[in-house]
Amino acid sequence: MYTPVGFGGGLKQYSNDAQQWYSAAAQKIEQKASNHNALGKGKARNIILFVGDGMGVSTITAARIFAGQQKGLSGEEYELSFDRFAYSGLARTYTTNAQTPDSAGTMTALVTGVKTKSGLLSVSDAALRQNCQSQTGNTLLSAVALAELAGKATGIISTARLTHATPAATYAHSVERDWENDSDMPAAAIRAGCEDIASQMMNFAPRLREHVAKQFPSRSFSAAQLAHVNGIDIILGGGFRSFLPKNNQSLIHNIKAKGKRSDGRNLMAEWQRSHPDGILLHDRSALATIGNQNATAILGLFSPSHMAYEAQRREGVTQKTVVGTQPSLAEMTRTAIEFLDHQEEGFFLMVEAGRIDHAHHAGNAFNALSDTVALSEAVAAAVAHTNAQETLIIVTADHSHVFTMAGYPQRGNPILGKVKGLDNAGKPSDEYSLDELGMPYTTLGYMNGRGLSLQLGDTNADSGYQQAISPGRRDLREIDTENVGFHQEALIGMEAETHGGEDVAIYAQGPGAYLLSGSHEQNVVFHAMNYAGSLTELAEKALSKKP
Repeated sequence: MYTPVGFGGGLKQYSNDAQQWYSAAAQKIEQKASNHNALGKGKARNIILFVGDGMGVSTITAARIFAGQQKGLSGEEYELSFDRFAYSGLARTYTTNAQTPDSAGTMTALVTGVKTKSGLLSVSDAALRQNCQSQTGNTLLSAVALAELAGKATGIISTARLTHATPAATYAHSVERDWENDSDMPAAAIRAGCEDIASQMMNFAPRLREHVAKQFPSRSFSAAQLAHVNGIDIILGGGFRSFLPKNNQSLIHNIKAKGKRSDGRNLMAEWQRSHPDGILLHDRSALATIGNQNATAILGLFSPSHMAYEAQRREGVTQKTVVGTQPSLAEMTRTAIEFLDHQEEGFFLMVEAGRIDHAHHAGNAFNALSDTVALSEAVAAAVAHTNAQETLIIVTADHSHVFTMAGYPQRGNPILGKVKGLDNAGKPSDEYSLDELGMPYTTLGYMNGRGLSLQLGDTNADSGYQQAISPGRRDLREIDTENVGFHQEALIGMEAETHGGEDVAIYAQGPGAYLLSGSHEQNVVFHAMNYAGSLTELAEKALSKKP
């Protein structure tokens, strides 16, 4: 069995709690593999991890119906691209200190194989949130770091800010997920030596080389032995504000690119200087041309904060607005695969549909479902552009939301509509079902959140935050609940809807996919990827090569 950090036992042990999480999950994968005569070990040349942020099971079900109804079907029988995968399972999402988790703790589990506290990014449970000194000695290697050490090409894609919790866990170590740039950090943390998340992205390769050198002090690695650790090859997403200084005067798409950094650094310029043959891009048209260029690395930053919701982006394409210049998740995925697939050792790619989560927080099911369908399209693109015999594709979520689908609607009832049920003979009724107050109600709703609001035709779910919090029931008879700007009712009024704590689904195909069938702790996903891709073994092999 491979050891808590892998690398043939060459790296120092994790803290006791982290080691227990790591070892238990590794043992589970080894046991399951032994029952299949080690089928698939090391056979995944490529690994693609799709994370639908906040994509709980009710979201998947509703999105499946939503997608089918958009094609003129009743919807229930429709299949999203990953519904057709051969293997599926469940993941338990709690963190070490919370029943209902956040994205930092859950993504850390997915990509490091160790569960940790909410709010921490690739740092073990032994660390304390916002305590910079406690980070020392408690950092966790991610699958992206292992793939980089193994000589694989690597990529990160997100429709959220690239410094947001889910993508950040793949490359950063932080005791606070909100330290996205230096202006977000307390002065004491900076003085103590903690580095903001955006800066960590830019310094990923030298930080990883330094980490390895410290772990193997007796081996005295030469520069040539670590030369293949050259950083993440392709990074695509939102959030360029954390990479620019506050006094930045440059324009992107004729909009002032206002930065947030207090240290005066322009990280995009730094990236370009360190990647003279790399391509820095900001729009969909530039992304479409990179196949014709001989680039060694790609950094695509398409928005100052999060990228647009998919429906908002498509509307922008039609109306030729700024958000229409952003690429879709499927376009980014397809481009990344084409760029990464040249590497002889294969690649590791993480793709996040980040805005599913944001739409749910805003209480807008339309955008949550639209972005789930966009994830399905990205998965379909990955399937079409990879070889299933050598590529492990996993689709899962970090956590769910308090998003409900209920009320006994008849089959084919509009998923965003008001409930029409069945009559006493079991036939579809033409009348709306009514509650005890004599009012109709929708199929979809939220346990908590801001509650009902309607911004007619507004595809930006975040507009709901401009409306008053309005929990409880309303008379919906004259309200178009199928409108893109409708925000569903919520029982408990809150500033924003919260995550849910139930298990999330895992879908997988390719070498080692069978390892993910069944019910698992969330950190087992990493160990399935590690087993299928032999990441730790390949990293050790690459580091053992003589210069």
